[in-house]
Amino acid sequence: MIDLLFLPTDYRATLDLLAIESAIKDIKDYFERRLAESLNLQRVTAPLFVRSGTGINDDLNGVEQPLRFCVKSDDGAPVEIVQSLAKWKRLALARYGFRVGEGLYTDMNAIRPDETLDNIHSIYVDQWDWEKIIPVDQRNLGTLKAAVEAIYDAICRTEFHIASEHSHIRPILPETITFITSEELRKRYPDLPPRQREDRICAEKRAVFVIGIGGDLEDGQPHDGRAPDYDDWTSPNSDGGCGLNGDILLWHPVLQRSFEISSMGIRVDPETLVRQLEIRQLTSRRELMFHRMLLAGQLPQTMGGGIGQSRLCMFFLRTAHVGEVACGIWPDDMVQRCQSANITLL
Repeated sequence: MIDLLFLPTDYRATLDLLAIESAIKDIKDYFERRLAESLNLQRVTAPLFVRSGTGINDDLNGVEQPLRFCVKSDDGAPVEIVQSLAKWKRLALARYGFRVGEGLYTDMNAIRPDETLDNIHSIYVDQWDWEKIIPVDQRNLGTLKAAVEAIYDAICRTEFHIASEHSHIRPILPETITFITSEELRKRYPDLPPRQREDRICAEKRAVFVIGIGGDLEDGQPHDGRAPDYDDWTSPNSDGGCGLNGDILLWHPVLQRSFEISSMGIRVDPETLVRQLEIRQLTSRRELMFHRMLLAGQLPQTMGGGIGQSRLCMFFLRTAHVGEVACGIWPDDMVQRCQSANITLL
């Protein structure tokens, strides 16, 4: 197995364990308020599991398997632990009666057993999942960019807040976030694979939104994987590329690499759903409950995404491993190697 663990030289955590726990709560409370205000979102309660066979669970890249079990008191009905709430949120917006311009956010807790563990990945995932209803005629890049800038503003405000509470943490984010399409990024660094392209652009710009994740680029390869039934990654956009989705990336000063904070996008409409299912050869999904409702026009047009809670805490507290801000299960060898590098895993 490839060793993906990075151990920084002369590392010291900025806070002790109890101070980290206090700072985590402060970060989450402060950012959550800013996020809700900037995007007009209301908090709702989220499920930990959903019924199997409905098409509601997030299939991520299409190969990760969710944890499944049967409910004894429901005639053994099969259910599965969520991997994210990308599609559930759209159902909730319709069910709760949200209107255009309004949205929801929730604390999403997921288990992804197929995740490869390293400095930033755990089998436990916690994020703010948010979703907002937009007018059908505003399915465009301008709408997406405005949402990205609102989220980035909330991130910057939170960094200044944390810096004001902890004098040894200084703000490092630029005032504005840089937008670039995945195709522009490929042409800028044609000899590098996607991850290293992200590292290079983040080292230069410090905060970047890469537009168009999931569709094939001109070299026939996608920048990264994306499920075909929530984000729109095939519609042409005004920047000369394809895709109305993307990732927010920050430069992590301790890890010295790009650091994904959020995946988000304009959601598929019926036409886009059909096209992307055909591209991925998954047209059988059209028979699932979620997909039937979308194709029948029973779900609102939305945009949304997920923002990593532990990822943000890692960034603001300048920690070297997600296990310093979130409890998890780690291989014994990883625990020992981290301990030798002054990295204490929860």
